[in-house]
Amino acid sequence: MWKRILKGLALVLLLGVLGASAIACEKVRAFDASMSHVYDVPVSTLVRSSDPAVIARGGHLAASLGECVLCHGENLAGGRVEPMGPLGRIVIPNITTGRDGRGSRYSDGELARLVQHGIRRDGTSVRLMPSQNTAWWSDEDVVALISWIRARPPVDGDPGVVELSPFAKVLDRIDSIPIDVARRIEHAAVRRPPPPAPDARYGELVGTACRGCHGPTLSGGPIPGAPPGLAVPLNLTPHESGLAAWTFEDFEAFGRTGRRKDGRVVDPFMPVQPLANLDDVERRALWAYLRSVPPRAFGGR
Repeated sequence: MWKRILKGLALVLLLGVLGASAIACEKVRAFDASMSHVYDVPVSTLVRSSDPAVIARGGHLAASLGECVLCHGENLAGGRVEPMGPLGRIVIPNITTGRDGRGSRYSDGELARLVQHGIRRDGTSVRLMPSQNTAWWSDEDVVALISWIRARPPVDGDPGVVELSPFAKVLDRIDSIPIDVARRIEHAAVRRPPPPAPDARYGELVGTACRGCHGPTLSGGPIPGAPPGLAVPLNLTPHESGLAAWTFEDFEAFGRTGRRKDGRVVDPFMPVQPLANLDDVERRALWAYLRSVPPRAFGGR
């Protein structure tokens, strides 16, 4: 009898493994097909400006909401190796016009389309670049950003590498990690964001990137399918397990120091630098938005 039971359990286990493998293979095929898709989105007509005020605005955006400096470095030369573990190997590329830089390969319009739509020169989706977080920007801010990038001196750097494992492709298709960027953007959307103001309406846009890790409800919890050891995003809602006891001053101090209200240093997985670089309007708008969302217990994502 026990032999029959063990054989039955082994058969169930085998079927489960085969079923999981089939699902994984389907996800990988879907990822590869999506990354090969050429989007029918025309190259933007936006062009750079030489106005110092516009360029200065672009520098602010690159260091804060755009997170360009965070990823590509102060000189935009790239070269940083991202610790991806079982997901593959990522080396951040040089985006200046220097040797091995990608800046000289893109026209202004192609660069604007990349920022707004996550679409590369050949019409396919960019990988990992968080264009889904900048797709809401006004044309004026997109022009400011590309104007600042164009104003940077050429630097010789790393051409960049993106090598993805099948596991990474599966995680993308189950919406755990946004690798395939263009499919997550509504390309036909009309972009008319409200003017910057210290209110929840504008703050919801400023907080677009927060929802990527902390979840649609901002209540945090483990990221589904994340590799072991990856930091668990915290609860940003006004719940007792989140920011209920925080004041704006606590939030402001966190942005400056990277320390939570209880004094603990936040995990490096949390990009504090862009938060620290928000201006006063953006910071107050984000705080107003975080206070306006419904309180939810930690882990609800």
